[in-house]
Order: sequence, then C-alpha cells, then structure tokens
Amino acid sequence: MLASITPLGERSRNSKWATTVVAYITASTVAAALLGVLLGMIGAYTLAPHLTPRTAFAILAALALLGVVADSRVAGLRLPTVHRQVDDSWLYRYRGWFYGAGFGAQLGIGVVTVVNSSLMYVVLTSELLTASPSRGALIGACFGLARSGVILPVRRIQDSEQLGAFHRRLTAWDSNSRVATYATQCALGLIATMAAIR
Repeated sequence: MLASITPLGERSRNSKWATTVVAYITASTVAAALLGVLLGMIGAYTLAPHLTPRTAFAILAALALLGVVADSRVAGLRLPTVHRQVDDSWLYRYRGWFYGAGFGAQLGIGVVTVVNSSLMYVVLTSELLTASPSRGALIGACFGLARSGVILPVRRIQDSEQLGAFHRRLTAWDSNSRVATYATQCALGLIATMAAIR
C-alpha cells in the first residue's frame, strides 16, 4: 500500500497526497484508540475485580516472549490471522480522503487485515489488561499513530525511479526491521517480567 499512496500515485488519480495521508493517519489513530477504549472497558468489567497488576504484567510478559517464538516460527508455530488485505480497488473508485480514511481505520484496528507480527496481539492484550478505557485508548492511539506514520517517508516520491529506489531500500531493510521488532518485543517482555516480580 505504501507504493500506492505516494505523491506520484495520488497525482495519477487526481488526488492530493497530503489530504489522503491526513485522512489515513487520523483514521488509523482514531480507530485504534476506539478499539483501545472498547478493550479497556471489557477489561474493566471482566478482569478488574480479579486481576492484580503483577498478574497483568506476568500475562503481558509471557505473551510478548511467546510472540517472539511464534514470529520466529519455531516448531512450526504460526500467528492466527485473517488472509485479507485492504481492497486496492478503492484507489480507483473513491476520493483520496475516503480511501485514506478507510485504509487507515482498517490498519488501525489491526486484526481485520493480515497480521504479520505478534506485537499486534500484545498491543490488544495490553489494552484489555489495563482494565481502563482511557489507558486502553492511549495505548491504541499511540499504536495507530505509529503504525500509520510509516507512510511519511514516501512524501518525496515524485517519479517511478524514486519509487523503485524506495522499494529496494524497503527490501534491504526487511531483515533489520524484523530484528528490531523482535528486540522491541523482548525488551517489552523483560520489562513486564521485572514489573511482575517486583
């Protein structure tokens, strides 16, 4: 999708890149925050009476570290996910602000498209374990903003040569981004473990 929502692609569809991207980032942030509110509310009504902070941190630590194992596909483990991407036909059927918002909302929710990292499930679980709509919303908004913000580096792509160079850089960074995700998740697991045993 990054290859589609570039200044080059938006110009070809008579759309403004900035308008599409603002809609995309806003919708991703808002949708993720709303899901955080919902999960925080569910946690408040179902978990809060029975869950201590230590237990919540222990669950989060275990899930984060198990997620690294699943992402590494050790022993054939795979993440549960749907096999669906955003509908790229929207690019040609709707205005930029509409598909920007539609794509952003779907990616902000996170689980209605293919889940490539268990970090998605760690985020959702942390929202639930907060047992607080406001804290769930904060986690969700941060996630939605960070996830959608990756579109910003394409802002300088004005021709097909720049687009090709961008794709080559993305491909070259693939293994590094996986290592960074694993490292982040391991760090989160260790911090949660330390919080659980304090």
